[in-house]
Amino acid sequence: MKKTQHLNLHQSKLNTHEFLLCIFGTGDLGRSLGQRLLQSGYKVVYGSRRPHSCGPVPQGAQVMSHTAAAQSASVVFICIQREHYGFLEQLAPQLKRKVLVDVSNNLRKNLYPEANAEYLQRLTPEAYVVKAFNTLSAWALQNGPSDSNRQVYLCGNSTEAKEAVTEIATRLGFSVQDRGSLSAARELEDFPLQLFPLWRLPLRLAFGLTAFFFFYLLTRDVIYTYATQKKDISFRIMVSLANKVFPIVSLIMLALCYLPGVIAAVFQLYRGTKYRRFPDWLDRWMLCRKQLGLLALAFAFLHVLYTLIIPIRYYVRYKIAASTIAKVKQPHNTTIAWRSDSYYSMGILGFGLYVLLGITSLPSVSNALSWREFSFIQSKLGYLTLFFCTFHTYLYGWDMFLRSSYYKWYTPPGYMLSLLVPSVVLVLKLLLLLPCVDRSLTRIRQGWERTEPQDDSQKSLIT
Repeated sequence: MKKTQHLNLHQSKLNTHEFLLCIFGTGDLGRSLGQRLLQSGYKVVYGSRRPHSCGPVPQGAQVMSHTAAAQSASVVFICIQREHYGFLEQLAPQLKRKVLVDVSNNLRKNLYPEANAEYLQRLTPEAYVVKAFNTLSAWALQNGPSDSNRQVYLCGNSTEAKEAVTEIATRLGFSVQDRGSLSAARELEDFPLQLFPLWRLPLRLAFGLTAFFFFYLLTRDVIYTYATQKKDISFRIMVSLANKVFPIVSLIMLALCYLPGVIAAVFQLYRGTKYRRFPDWLDRWMLCRKQLGLLALAFAFLHVLYTLIIPIRYYVRYKIAASTIAKVKQPHNTTIAWRSDSYYSMGILGFGLYVLLGITSLPSVSNALSWREFSFIQSKLGYLTLFFCTFHTYLYGWDMFLRSSYYKWYTPPGYMLSLLVPSVVLVLKLLLLLPCVDRSLTRIRQGWERTEPQDDSQKSLIT
């Protein structure tokens, strides 16, 4: 009997497009899934409690009772909420040896002691339950796969059942990732409940840096001026102060994208192997590098936009008019001209590479690149971007660090603080590029392991 069941299921897997596919549920998700299946050449039948008054269904689909629909199809999609699963236990004889695709989700994590798919398997013990399609929205199913939403995760205890569902998902234009047995169903059901899990640390970091440097510069520029000169320049908070905060945060977050890679290289050199896991904090840091980079790019865009409006500000036009005559009387300074041109040039080049890094991080672009191309842009050009932006900031400061007047209340200017992390990253990267260091690191990453002296002594004792 088991062999017959296996063959029947394998036959249905090979010819799923020739059989009716059944959908229990005529809600938004059920209708969108049915529409997509019909467009892909499948025949679809809906199972409903009220076959004659269930509401609109896609043109070309049939509507039957749950019992009749289950008997006519080899694959049944369960597009109803878990609390309505009770009637499925009564349909267990009709669902015997059927593939049941559970697409349900919960409103919050740990709402039930077991996953919905495991509960469904317990109600229908002789059916083949597969958890799939629950990470897709009704909109994604109706409009087809896109670069940001084209994966179908599935899990189940039957290999043949998963292959049957994989064939359907592939025919719909989605790529499939098998997550193993049905015990992984809870993990799949938790996927749609996650709210920007990889963005939490970068967002908190961006908020913290922005708040710190805003109040730091507010104290140095606005409060200090009012306290020492009784002069109100609070109007500069909206543009001038913001245009100092944005590039500082952008540069620091860009450096934080590349600092974990340098730290990881140091760990590998120290341990002499690539096969030992990094600390958990470093793993989490490396996983959110893309999000750190995109937030850094957003702050760089704000810096560019704020810089573009500087010439039209009333305060700037007033200062320009007041200083025009004085500047005409001054001789031309070649050093200042070189500095200003280099400052703008480094900023433009840095921002251009910044945008290139952001574009190549998009899934539609990165999927079209080979790993070597992607690594060259994100690593080699990434460090070049960090160098240009750091050099741009050094040119901005120039010789300010030598003037005591810039150390208001004995605090360094904001740009000096922003240079600490990127300067450390660039120096460490240069050290890693030294031939003797780079040669050892390359060997380690190719699988070579350093033998510990104590291991040799232990081997000699054993022999």
